[in-house]
Amino acid sequence: MATESNLTFFSKKPLECPLCEGKVYREEMRTGRGRQIAGNLTRELRRNYEPSKQYGPVFPLIYPVVVCPSCYYAAYPEDFSAVPENKQDILEEETDKRLDAFNGLLPPLDFTSPRGLAEGIGSYVLATMCYEHFPKQFSPTFKCGVSQLRAAWLCGDLHRLHPTENYDYLAKVFYRKARFYYSLAVEREQTGAEPMSGARHLGPDLDKNYGYDGVLYITGLLEFQYGPRSDQEKRKLALDRAKRTVARIFGMGKASKNKPAAILDNAREVYESIAKELGLQDADPEKDG
Repeated sequence: MATESNLTFFSKKPLECPLCEGKVYREEMRTGRGRQIAGNLTRELRRNYEPSKQYGPVFPLIYPVVVCPSCYYAAYPEDFSAVPENKQDILEEETDKRLDAFNGLLPPLDFTSPRGLAEGIGSYVLATMCYEHFPKQFSPTFKCGVSQLRAAWLCGDLHRLHPTENYDYLAKVFYRKARFYYSLAVEREQTGAEPMSGARHLGPDLDKNYGYDGVLYITGLLEFQYGPRSDQEKRKLALDRAKRTVARIFGMGKASKNKPAAILDNAREVYESIAKELGLQDADPEKDG
């Protein structure tokens, strides 16, 4: 195990990989001493952090996924050791697929040393590959969606550091995949096919849990920004669904005044943008919700 950094530490007691029985030392961020200086909240509900003089840029999203450095099995901490026995065989069979997943896409990954942005991106891709085989009680579809969204964010960060390496294109790929999984997760939640109760934190970032409202908002936003546009009739139908999805934020649960401004203001803006593209005048989300 590599020397720890000023930003992170490795757990002293290793986890055992449920697939290959290898040792997995989880890396976590240290807290305090100005390591995380909160900055603005983006339209996608991502919290940016200001670089500090002592520690430089920090990216807390690099660390949440636990990854076995030997077989690249990956999952969020609450699920890592809980993979069902009847799913272990297929996850073991896909070990080579996981090990080869990043050829030509990312620099060589090392999950035994302090992580960089590439390892952060890789961890979310690996988590998606693994969660596709998890049963519904783990809310795997949602976890695939939030993993792809975070991978897109980190690709954007990597693009700013290396603007000639096409990481911006890779970010768009992840955004489109996030859009697919978020839409499917909401559909499965609404039909009862797969509840989201198996996800402890609905994010999408780490600092605040925006709950189901946040999921609905991100679903609508991703459809608006990254949904297919080649077929205008299908685009119109998809946007109409997205508009109604966002409108549910205004009609659910507590009164609107008790919902976070970050959700309400952004949701209304996205709703109006969708309505504008659909050619609707004076659309009212509370009537759709």
